[in-house]
Amino acid sequence: MGFAVAIDGPAAAGKGTIARALADRFHLAYLDTGSLYRAVGAKVQDGMTPLDAARGLCPADLARDDLRSAEAGQAASQVAALPDVRAALVDFQRAFAAQEGGAVLDGRDIGTVICPDAQVKLFITASAQVRTQRRLAELRAAGSDIGFEELLKQVQDRDHRDSTRADAPLRPADDAVLIDTTDMDIQTAIAAAADVIAAKRL
Repeated sequence: MGFAVAIDGPAAAGKGTIARALADRFHLAYLDTGSLYRAVGAKVQDGMTPLDAARGLCPADLARDDLRSAEAGQAASQVAALPDVRAALVDFQRAFAAQEGGAVLDGRDIGTVICPDAQVKLFITASAQVRTQRRLAELRAAGSDIGFEELLKQVQDRDHRDSTRADAPLRPADDAVLIDTTDMDIQTAIAAAADVIAAKRL
C-alpha cells in the first residue's frame, strides 16, 4: 500500500482546501470523495436510482459544473446515507488510496472505513457558524442568494444526518489528529496538517 493520508470532517471545515494543498506539497494523488457522492446525488436528481447512479459513475460525472451547489450537497448527504451506494463506491476509493505513489483522500469516513490503515489521519472541523459563513461566501460568489439562517440550518441538518447515519457515520478515527480551523486562516491550517505528515514520513 502507498502512503495514504485520510482527511475527514464536516462540510466547509476546510478539509478540501487543506487536502489539495497537501497533495501538491507532498506530490501525492488527490481524491475528493465527496465529489463522488455529489455526482451520484446529481444523477439521482436527473432521475436515476441511487444504486444505478453509483454503479454507473464515470469521470465525466465528476466534471459536472453543478456539483458545488447547495442542492448537490444536500443530495450527496442523502445518497451517502444509503449503505448500497456507499458499498458501490468503496472499492474505487480503496484502490485510489493504495496506489504506489501515495494519495490524499478527503471525505467523511476515510480514516474510519475506507482507509483504516492510513499512515496519517486528520479530522478537520470548525464551528457550524464559521462553516456556514465560508460556504455562504462561496455560494454568493457563484450567484446564489441563499440567506445565512437558511444555509446554517442546511449545514446543521447535514451534520446531524452525516453523524447519525447507521452506515459509516461521520466521526474522527480513534487515532486521528484533530485540527479545528474555527480561528485559523487557511495557511496556518495547512501548515499544521503538513507538520503531521512530515513527522510521519521521517
